[in-house]
Amino acid sequence: MLLRQLLHGLERISVRGSTEADVLCICCDSRAVTAGALFVCLPGQHRDGADFAPQAVAQGAVAVVCERPLHLPPEVAVIRVANARRAMAWLSVRLYGEPARRMTMIGITGTKGKTVTAHLLAAVLTAAGRRVGLLGTNGVFWPGHRHDLAHTTPESCDLQRLLHQMAQDGCDTCVMEVSSLGLKMERVTGIYFDIGIFTNLTPDHISPEEHASFAEYRAWKSVLFRRCATGIVNADDPHCEEILANHSCKVVRYGITREADWRALPPFRLLRLPDALGVAFYAAAPDGTAREYTVHMPGRFSVYNALAALAAADVLHLPDGAAAAGLQTAAVRGRCEVLPLHAPYTVVLDYAHNAASAAGLLTTLRGYAPKRLVAVFGCGGQRSKLRRFGMGEVCAKLADLCILTEDNSRDEPLESILADIKAGLRKGNPDTPFLEIPDRRAALYYALDHARAGDMIAVLGKGHETFLERAGERLPFDEREIILKKLSG
Repeated sequence: MLLRQLLHGLERISVRGSTEADVLCICCDSRAVTAGALFVCLPGQHRDGADFAPQAVAQGAVAVVCERPLHLPPEVAVIRVANARRAMAWLSVRLYGEPARRMTMIGITGTKGKTVTAHLLAAVLTAAGRRVGLLGTNGVFWPGHRHDLAHTTPESCDLQRLLHQMAQDGCDTCVMEVSSLGLKMERVTGIYFDIGIFTNLTPDHISPEEHASFAEYRAWKSVLFRRCATGIVNADDPHCEEILANHSCKVVRYGITREADWRALPPFRLLRLPDALGVAFYAAAPDGTAREYTVHMPGRFSVYNALAALAAADVLHLPDGAAAAGLQTAAVRGRCEVLPLHAPYTVVLDYAHNAASAAGLLTTLRGYAPKRLVAVFGCGGQRSKLRRFGMGEVCAKLADLCILTEDNSRDEPLESILADIKAGLRKGNPDTPFLEIPDRRAALYYALDHARAGDMIAVLGKGHETFLERAGERLPFDEREIILKKLSG
């Protein structure tokens, strides 16, 4: 598309240089720039993207969007704007032909449960005959395609390109996780969702690099419900009404303890299968009918996630048979994933990396009456210290043995991270035994070598990830593969 066509209607401060160049793609990472790219200089907390504009031009960028004046070769167009992130979003929407308008768009936000709810709903949609794209923490998927993502919600230039590829490949529906940072950083600007889903809210992502306070975190989550036609919300969550503040959508509620359009009816039947932990439950639909559904994921929080998927299926008028089949067959890597072991104990991998997620998982596993519940976990470096204290506290309260180890220490000393976790352990229950094994592979081996019949070993924090971030490097580390290899050898 010609640059002048791309810029039509865009709010800008100034344009310098010719706008007749043909723009082939939009990038905000100078390392990804190729000939014909438009490079957007995003201001960052530590570095300004404008510092990399000369590198982008050297690699073939034909135009640069920035917030401050730049001195670049005269053949390169320089477009100054007030908000580079917002400009990038609208430019990307236009360049890629508004792909979200060609699909049913479903956005899921909340602190916990986004990934599982997205996978459950994608399975239901697939069972109903839809061709589905799925985008979130575990990566981006559609039939025949799978790609990893750096963020739960990608930067707008990458997101719009992926949506374009999905739509071009015949996808009629996209289910995506919408993070609070994705909303705050304009990554989903320009997308109007057919359905927005709220799972739950607890304090998280509160740090200088993320959100200044819980109130700000909550406020950004609520934005989704001013950008969707129907909002499906967890009526049992204490922040539900705050999330709906100033909403502009039709509202459908789901829950267990309060009146809701979709309501699960306790008691729930816990299922312990050779390769899965699950739950069966009855759900009452808006028309008053009730039927039993089964999810091969454990516990009460899985019921909530399934209810959100059922409510969305109902809004989309999908057959109930497809809803039941999708819920029963859905599986999510790294989310309450029970490894297929020929062993007298159970190993569960989960992405839980904050106090609320860890508490939910460990409480759920307690319901299956393990002989001992062993938690293997660490916490990420350069992230909120509240996560470390919280993880230590809840694991000390709920586990019989804690094994502290590394989890994406990044550029922070591991000993500092472990010290914070131990402070949380002492607060939670100073009598809970714990071991400190900094090497994560060694920590896993110890847990396996000392497991007893009937134990459950909960390996927390990594989930689907296949790497460890340490000192500026991403080192290969696939827990699933490591555990299965050890027990098969």
